[in-house]
Amino acid sequence: MGVNNQSFIELNGRERAQAILDQGTFFELLGPFDGIESPHLPKQNIVPQSDDGVIIAGGLIAGEPAVVISIEGGFQGGGIGEVSGAKIAGALELALNNHKKGIPVRPVFLFDTGGVRLQEANYGLLSISEIGSAVVALREHTPVVGVISGNVGCFGGMSITASLFSYLIMTKEARFGLNGPEVIEQEAGVEEFDARDRSLIWKTIGGIQRYETGFADALAQDDVTAIQRAVQETFQKKEKVTSKTEQVDFYRHLLSKVDPSEKLASDQFQELYKATKNEPIPSTVSYSLNEFPGNMPNSRGRVWINALINGEEADFEIPSVLYKDALLGREKVRYISVVPNPYNRFLRARKGEVGLDEGWAIAKHVREVIKEDRNQSPRPIIAIVDVPSQAYGYHEELLGIHYACGAAADAYAAARLAGHPVITLIVGKAISGAFLAHGYQSNRIVALKDEGVNVHAMSKQSAARITKRSIKELEEASKKVPSMAYDIESFASLGALYELVSGIQAEQPTDRDVQTIQDILTGAVENVRREGVYDLSSRLYSEQARKEGRKASLVVRGELERQWNI
Repeated sequence: MGVNNQSFIELNGRERAQAILDQGTFFELLGPFDGIESPHLPKQNIVPQSDDGVIIAGGLIAGEPAVVISIEGGFQGGGIGEVSGAKIAGALELALNNHKKGIPVRPVFLFDTGGVRLQEANYGLLSISEIGSAVVALREHTPVVGVISGNVGCFGGMSITASLFSYLIMTKEARFGLNGPEVIEQEAGVEEFDARDRSLIWKTIGGIQRYETGFADALAQDDVTAIQRAVQETFQKKEKVTSKTEQVDFYRHLLSKVDPSEKLASDQFQELYKATKNEPIPSTVSYSLNEFPGNMPNSRGRVWINALINGEEADFEIPSVLYKDALLGREKVRYISVVPNPYNRFLRARKGEVGLDEGWAIAKHVREVIKEDRNQSPRPIIAIVDVPSQAYGYHEELLGIHYACGAAADAYAAARLAGHPVITLIVGKAISGAFLAHGYQSNRIVALKDEGVNVHAMSKQSAARITKRSIKELEEASKKVPSMAYDIESFASLGALYELVSGIQAEQPTDRDVQTIQDILTGAVENVRREGVYDLSSRLYSEQARKEGRKASLVVRGELERQWNI
């Protein structure tokens, strides 16, 4: 193609994938001539694209077999829907299967994405959870390498996915964060983050800042040859990589040194990070917690963890993440719940959001269980979910909330892959990156059938702004595309739930309600152990998923596997 010595950013997704592979080795899987389009966009009068904006390329990198996954940021902002998500997850799952057979494949991911495609919403969230699961599993066999460049950058749920990677390469022009500037402004106000201030944006989430604070491993020039070289160099490293999302103690120690009451400038964070890197990590992390009264606000997350631990007091290191080992039937399980703390030291995480401290605390409490059970039967972990969203704010983006959420997701995935049955109980809201962090990496999902139980990728107000629609238009579209709806019945139609439980008083459960849920959780644990499968495939092959909910996902995976094995 003659793309060497050209700007990497100016190439389209297919050209970027071709540029990474050795000359003459590029071949595409599920390309545009296969015509697998999103079935959900035409229903909204949106013209689909025949490869759904994701390029899966096979070939060689430095003479070794490789798969390159490239997102075309020019189509729907690089958003992840059902088809595009299934292509990505399916390719990573096939690479993982190759490694299990002793056939190495080098995985490279080229990010240019705003995260979930809001026109498909919950399909995007489902796919991103499956992509993350595959990355965590694949990482045990080979480095998983990501490149963040392009005009979009890497945002939303895909930034949580990127945080799981072994190595990340960025250009200085690229941006990398969980919440886009416009979304922060919408949710928290222009005083919190001015989306028009380009200098502020790049000082907070730009390539140089991310590299200087350790959230990117290499900073490459916007040049095809430079990107090629950087990718090849990562695969030449011999040492086993510990992903940043596994470095829980270090990042909790780093955060404990931040005073959120004072605005931390980008250069101050660089200095803090570099100083902390050279310090010994203490065995325990002490936070300067604000004083708070004994009576904290009630929430469904608090009500249900208290109900399920049989009248005992829940433990906590930070007041917004409760945990407890308690009996479920005849065996001990660990319950974890995120709850509101109006005295949270991070202002933007006071209403039950998953914020910086919350993500890393969840990771700690899950990884404790993995470590303690290493030489005994892996105990179940129950994630009680009532999370309105991730936290939106300047400090959250600067200090890497995508890594905090990624650490929680990584820990749950690691527990599941280590044989711990991980069960999610949705009792309230399960929104966006908060749900990806806390609950979406489970073997089984149980939800209460209740008006206050919602699953979605973003608040209605922000979704309307990003998609340039009114809230009324969004609600009309959700009647045609159930994955866009917020209600739990619509989510259940996608086939991801183990059970949708009716007749439970969600706000004030009776003893009988609690016993009913305990029995269902016990059954879910037994079902996981009986099946003996610890990936997320049960969501794809449930009766509802096969019948209607995930038909396109299954078609994509089937055809991708056929072409992969030719």
